[in-house]
Amino acid sequence: MALWNLKVYGIVQGVGFRPFVSRLADRMGIFGTVANKGPYVEIFAQGDESALGAFREEILHHPPIRAAVLKLDTEVSDTDENFTRFDIIESEKEQGKIFVSPDIATCEECKRELFDSQDRRYLHPFINCTACGPRLTILDAMPYDRERTSMGEFPMCPACEQEYTHAETRRYDAQPVCCNDCGPEVYLIDGNERGSAAITRTRKILAQGGIVAIKGIGGFHLACDATNEETVRRLRTLKHRPCKPFAVMARDLQAAMRECVIADWQKEILAGHQKPILLLSKKNGGRIAEAAAPGNPRIGLMLPYAPIQMLLFDYPDGIRMPDLLIMTSGNPSGAPICRTDEDAKAALAPLCDAILSHNRNIRLRADDSVMDSFRNGPYMIRRSRGYAPLPVFFGKNLKGQVLGIGGELKNSFALARDDLFYLSPYIGDMSDLRTVQALKESVERMEHLLEIRPSVVACDPHPRYHASEVAKALGLPVLEVQHHYAHILSCMAENGCTDPVIGVSFDGTGYGTDGTIWGGEFLLADLKGFRRLGSIEPFLQAGGEKASEEGWRIAVSLLYGLLPDRNQLAELVEKLHLANEQELSAQLFMLEQQVNCITSTSAGRLFDAVSALLGIRKSSTFEGEASMYLQFAAERYAGHGLPSAAPAAPSALANGCFHLPTGELFRRLLRKRLSHLPTEQLAYEFHEELALQILQGCQRSSELTGLRTIALSGGVFQNTLLLRLTCDLLKASGFRCLHHHLIPANDGGIALGQAVAAMYAVQS
Repeated sequence: MALWNLKVYGIVQGVGFRPFVSRLADRMGIFGTVANKGPYVEIFAQGDESALGAFREEILHHPPIRAAVLKLDTEVSDTDENFTRFDIIESEKEQGKIFVSPDIATCEECKRELFDSQDRRYLHPFINCTACGPRLTILDAMPYDRERTSMGEFPMCPACEQEYTHAETRRYDAQPVCCNDCGPEVYLIDGNERGSAAITRTRKILAQGGIVAIKGIGGFHLACDATNEETVRRLRTLKHRPCKPFAVMARDLQAAMRECVIADWQKEILAGHQKPILLLSKKNGGRIAEAAAPGNPRIGLMLPYAPIQMLLFDYPDGIRMPDLLIMTSGNPSGAPICRTDEDAKAALAPLCDAILSHNRNIRLRADDSVMDSFRNGPYMIRRSRGYAPLPVFFGKNLKGQVLGIGGELKNSFALARDDLFYLSPYIGDMSDLRTVQALKESVERMEHLLEIRPSVVACDPHPRYHASEVAKALGLPVLEVQHHYAHILSCMAENGCTDPVIGVSFDGTGYGTDGTIWGGEFLLADLKGFRRLGSIEPFLQAGGEKASEEGWRIAVSLLYGLLPDRNQLAELVEKLHLANEQELSAQLFMLEQQVNCITSTSAGRLFDAVSALLGIRKSSTFEGEASMYLQFAAERYAGHGLPSAAPAAPSALANGCFHLPTGELFRRLLRKRLSHLPTEQLAYEFHEELALQILQGCQRSSELTGLRTIALSGGVFQNTLLLRLTCDLLKASGFRCLHHHLIPANDGGIALGQAVAAMYAVQS
């Protein structure tokens, strides 16, 4: 008889791993113990060599469905201990790498029990098992055991405890296990209804065209009938959200397929255990109200992932419910998603007709993840519930603990220990002080959960970013990481690239090392630093923060560079309906007097200007609106042909930094616009010619550096049309092209790049 000591690393907490090991050992006649050590699961296994070998292979290659075994260390123990059975023993906390499971959508078996009138968990709003349920959002500390979660406040009834302690059950060692007799309870805030009465009242309000705030796994949603145009418009008015798309939750896959075009791989993700919001193309004749995503050919769609959401669609109370609900983040504009009753009463009560809550505390916010598609695979827009805090493995022989505080928009942060980089759930935009406070609280909680004590914090160098102020208030050494360099490092890390690259970082705003606004950059980047090689053509950005919201201002600035005669410019602006006389006068004053002006190479603002020039969107009510609708216009024309002429070559300057001729591109679009060519055609030609200019910029960069690997990052590359055109051109020209997959290309991913920069800085 041999005794092996196995240490299993990975997502092995909160996924039924110990019960799985116990049942496997019993089946194979192996005695010993299994314990959760925090950083890993430790197994002592005693049996004959062949059985132990088979036991190890099963653990490594066929773990529980929600587990991910990243490493398995095996040692032969020289102790004389003889085991007589196999036991799950008390967890012991040890130092080391931590792997925390994300929250897991309700599994099919639990869903079946939820609607089985003979099951004792019939209609239980908190049904879960070892394969599903809340994880990260209820966790206080590792190891993952009930007493270290918010479920510790609910003692198990005898029936649940029997299941929890017996290996033959589906809920053996399932930490959030509960039932209608011993679990949390739903209720209406400021109402008398609790339990089933609260659910029925909520369904009645929704069915009659009302709006309800509903507490889920990671925070509150605002919900209403997605097929009721009037109700959806009312929600827009209350939330001060005139145009930004709402997410829609479909009752089931059948309802989703009726509304949207869904590929087979998308069905798997839509119905899988992570259940993000997927951006899908609408079908003609669908039932979703136009107001859910005005003028948008796509909709963000998801399926129910929590029992309470399933019960909203199906409940034995005779109420006829729609099979589509708006399910948008429960927060006022600019604030983080609400997670407590106090938050909801203060922020959401004015926006809805009722608030359905429950008494299971949410420890850490987790908004819904949002995913687009590219090349028949996932392309992450917002990485949060279901994915955070799964780590990115990057680098070799790294030692240290660091924090990347993230960006000002779409903030998430990253904590790193050695070669593991953990991204937080989505936090939000730092313009709201409530979001700043949420960032502080979330950093503190994640540091505690992951047992990381950073020695350095990395932040953006922008002097007015609130996220950077948070970083500088932590009392740690601060490393400022240039915004666009952080984007490229993020792309390199996701792709496991440690060699130097040509980084193409296109976005809206980043503070440049020369004190100007960058945003259309070509960088020579490696793990130790970067050098600017080129950019789009600089222009004057007049109007301060307003310029980032009102693309017509950028369009006027670009026209001002082309037509210095004020009278000619005024005639052209009037003809294009860009601005009225008063607006133009104010804008020209700033440009002529150099008041509230800054030099910019922002590709995001270039998109806004073109959108305004083509009469698509003069201004934006949410970040990226003008460029998004420009993309939609281009996609309506896509495939009709190539532009008539290749773009001019990038210009070379005395300092060696080249400029793409984007001013000339704008001039050509203006000429064609005045010739009344179709808007969709011009929108597509803009995308295609910009992609050709990016190719030429990469070719010039390759001549300067000898490199042939390109990394594409930044919020502009959320535009999958530009991404596709650029990747195709680069690959056809023999370049290796890196882009994002499960880390956002936008500012939601830069914390990873910041943390990488900080980790390599502490190595030197």
